[in-house]
Amino acid sequence: MADLNKLYDDVIMDHIKHARNYGEMEQASLQADGVNPLCGDNLTVYVQVDSDVLRDTKFKCECCGISMASASIMTEMVKGKSVDDAKRIAAEFLGSFSDEGENKHADHGRSAVLGIVREFPSRRNCASLAWAALNAALDGKDQAVLGS
Repeated sequence: MADLNKLYDDVIMDHIKHARNYGEMEQASLQADGVNPLCGDNLTVYVQVDSDVLRDTKFKCECCGISMASASIMTEMVKGKSVDDAKRIAAEFLGSFSDEGENKHADHGRSAVLGIVREFPSRRNCASLAWAALNAALDGKDQAVLGS
């Protein structure tokens, strides 16, 4: 178990130090802001949709490391997916935080974020922020607010 925890820590730290898909997207089809007033995190998710496929995803934030790592992992997971698949992946990820939730498509990134949340439940909103903003963007909304 210690080896698995180290792997998860390494994955999270890699996404914090080398966030994937970080930056603004000038030609975004959709975008939404995510706000976590309890933590002070502010994040924007950008999505370029073409023929119902997420051709590109980016994010920019002033946020904690957990929010950043989760957003980085999220952009990698949904890029190239259909809008419906991206919504399903987000719903599965967010559902994984509940006791009944299952991690049906485990990968090291998702498992690492879920491990942090299970160890530190107070970080749930941090890990959820990018995913909630993605859902808002895909639903045509401009903002998702957590923890209010």
